[in-house]
Amino acid sequence: MSRTDKELYALIADGDKGTLEEIYDKYEKLLYSFAIKLSGDATLAEEVLQEVFIKIWTHKAVYQEKKGKFSSWIVTVTRYTCIDLIRKRKDENVSLEEETDIPEEQDPSTEDLAEWREQGQLIRQAIRNLAEEQTIMVDLFYFKGLTQREIAEECNLPLGTVKGRIRLALKHLNSELSNIQEKGGVHDV
Repeated sequence: MSRTDKELYALIADGDKGTLEEIYDKYEKLLYSFAIKLSGDATLAEEVLQEVFIKIWTHKAVYQEKKGKFSSWIVTVTRYTCIDLIRKRKDENVSLEEETDIPEEQDPSTEDLAEWREQGQLIRQAIRNLAEEQTIMVDLFYFKGLTQREIAEECNLPLGTVKGRIRLALKHLNSELSNIQEKGGVHDV
């Protein structure tokens, strides 16, 4: 019988290198494809993959079951690691895809697809309820990967205004997502 991701992660936390290899083998193709899709650079994608597993091994990235599935968490760690490395390279020509895109090279399970779609629908519904200026900030910061300073320059706004709008947008998104989940999920608007 195969072990769950939660069980494998617990063994990694206890220092089991063999289990780290098992998780690596299980998620390598998915994460590598995802990093290539985000960065458009195979070399950077390899570096991202290495960084993700170093973070897991050294406990710089810590999985908490109560916050969601392991597969969603490891993809999120990969996304943020990729964005960080892109920003370090300061490559202005790299475009970021939406985080809800699923790499085509890996066949996700039906359960994973359903979870991605549901999360995407919840987030889109919550974003529709934001003020227009907050929606723009969320799009530029989270989906296009611009820094707050770059957003300020692009929108011709003071940096403090950009920071405030992003902070307010996150507060409203959190509230909206809580309301949507309390009401039982996604409803057509």
